[in-house]
Amino acid sequence: MLDDIKPAFLHQKVSAGASQILLPWVDQLLKAAKIELSSLDAIAIGVGPGAFTGVRLGVAAVQGLAIAVSLPVLPVISLDAIAAQLTQSAAFLALRPKTFVVAVDARMNEVYWARYETNPSGLPVRHGEIALTSPENVLLDEIEFVAGSAIHEYGDRLLGHSKNPFLTIQLDPEIGVSALGILTHAKVAWDAGLAQDVHNLEPVYVRNKVAFTAEERKQANI
Repeated sequence: MLDDIKPAFLHQKVSAGASQILLPWVDQLLKAAKIELSSLDAIAIGVGPGAFTGVRLGVAAVQGLAIAVSLPVLPVISLDAIAAQLTQSAAFLALRPKTFVVAVDARMNEVYWARYETNPSGLPVRHGEIALTSPENVLLDEIEFVAGSAIHEYGDRLLGHSKNPFLTIQLDPEIGVSALGILTHAKVAWDAGLAQDVHNLEPVYVRNKVAFTAEERKQANI
């Protein structure tokens, strides 16, 4: 069965030069699988929120690939992808929390975050839209598990203010957006008939301002 097939993927943290390796990676994976781009059903893509340049690069690359061979796309919110992958991790399965939070560093002293509820029959369910707040305003009451890069970046600013009835909150500060998380979420979206025309594909920013000016950084002592 398709669900039993172990996906091939490439994952590497890169900064400068990502635009030069993305398309060669795609070509490498297609050749390894011995399939043509045009034979795919759809292309899944993480649309943010996240690093401005990375989100734009991914969306632009998928637009070019999908348009070239007339494929639909499956856009996936970055925090939803993290949540989907988190619920398959050993630490999460051992605790089996009912609700959890994914919190990602948004730079500029802010955090992208969302609350999720576990769903034994499928993907975790997100409650509401992705929020953008200061670390202190992330709602962690009655939350047993928190995951994402905001843990390392903000520490007690994120975790120290919660009136949480649990003695400890399980943390996963290392998990981030991965092709596997995007694929997990996209497969469910595909089965639900949620693939869309690539011409409607857009990045999700949550906020329009992506960096401080030099003067703003000076005033904030950043």
